[in-house]
Amino acid sequence: MSKDHETSKTRLSRRTLLKGTAGAAALLGAAKTQFPFGVHVAEASGPETKKATLGFIALTDAAPLFVAKEKGLFAKYGVPDVEVMKQASWGATRDNLVLGGEANGIDGAHILTPMPYLISAGKVTQNNVPTPMYILARLNLNGQCISVAKEYEDLKVGVDTKAFKDALDKKKAAGKAVKAANTFPGGTHDLWIRYWLAAGGIDPDKDIETITVPPAQMVANMKVGTMDCFCVCEPWNLQLVHQKIGYTAITTGELWNLHPEKSFAMRASYVDKNPKAASAILMAVMEAQQWCEKPENSLEVAQICSKRNWINCPVNDITDRVKGKFDYGLPGKVVEKHPQRMRYWNDFASYPFQSHDLWFITEDIRWGKFEPEVDATGLIKKVNREDLWRQAAKDLSVPADQIPTSTSRGKETFFDGKVFDPADPNAYLKSLAIKRVEIS
Repeated sequence: MSKDHETSKTRLSRRTLLKGTAGAAALLGAAKTQFPFGVHVAEASGPETKKATLGFIALTDAAPLFVAKEKGLFAKYGVPDVEVMKQASWGATRDNLVLGGEANGIDGAHILTPMPYLISAGKVTQNNVPTPMYILARLNLNGQCISVAKEYEDLKVGVDTKAFKDALDKKKAAGKAVKAANTFPGGTHDLWIRYWLAAGGIDPDKDIETITVPPAQMVANMKVGTMDCFCVCEPWNLQLVHQKIGYTAITTGELWNLHPEKSFAMRASYVDKNPKAASAILMAVMEAQQWCEKPENSLEVAQICSKRNWINCPVNDITDRVKGKFDYGLPGKVVEKHPQRMRYWNDFASYPFQSHDLWFITEDIRWGKFEPEVDATGLIKKVNREDLWRQAAKDLSVPADQIPTSTSRGKETFFDGKVFDPADPNAYLKSLAIKRVEIS
């Protein structure tokens, strides 16, 4: 090789470097105006893979996944080929997680918090074969609702279901079926509606038939009289109000303020094989949660959610409740700044408290989804990867006051006065009048 050729090559490299540096500086400057952590500079080795397939159900608490994709956050953290794919139901989500991304399934998902436990323990999988899962983050607090059919409008059903019980008893006495819909047996919506019914003396297994309906099909089913009440996330409760088919009885935050809801979970095999990629995906989701939390972004969150490839519904069915305005669909019952609006980041919304996972397992013991002798603590240690969340928070330079100091949020008090102490879950179970298990 000639000396002149080496010189021209050196000049070219220097010119390219200067041009690239200027472009990178411009990119950094632009990104810092929108995202709190600026542009992530990946480690030299980078993620093991740039790809993952994540599932979601058409609900507003999946917004962080939509935003991470729309705003290029997966690409920012070095995993540009992450796909975010709509699932037909929670059952389909489970089946695709069991398959895994390498077999045309999915590697992770926006998911009902108990599901990674039920899947990991083989309680809801074909032939009861376990598929180990990790919970990497919580996606939100609050934000679900229990809706009631318009035929009960005169009762103005709220947190107290005693009058609702009388109406259901009369309907049954007339030979008509009464039904409550959840989205997945043993999932969060199932547990919220069961808690609400049981608190008013309605046995969800004996006094009313519980059925499972995919979230996006709730409104259509209530329209044709399939169920008397249901529990689901937005936008389906507000859409029900807009179509004058029913009304919101309660937001689930009225049952338990700042309750945990969805999680971001991945197959353990993906995380174990690709720890850097999993960390990159987690950081993208966490940054998206921060972005979704900002009030000035609420309208755009609603607009993104409404898109065809995400929830695919009128933006008017989403906007108000994302902003915190709740029209319950009853005369005069409108709350402008609802204290139980959904949290994506504030109040430690993203951190997966182990104490909360223990409550979900305890409730699934209550209703017979887990045996009373299940090693809940051992299962939580396997599934809950709050250690990965803490590492991601450190890598993102999350302020110390936004990181919990304990894996437990302590005692939790419900609307009916029941108290869950994670140090003694059996005492909580004993205090519940309606349950499927006897606790000595």
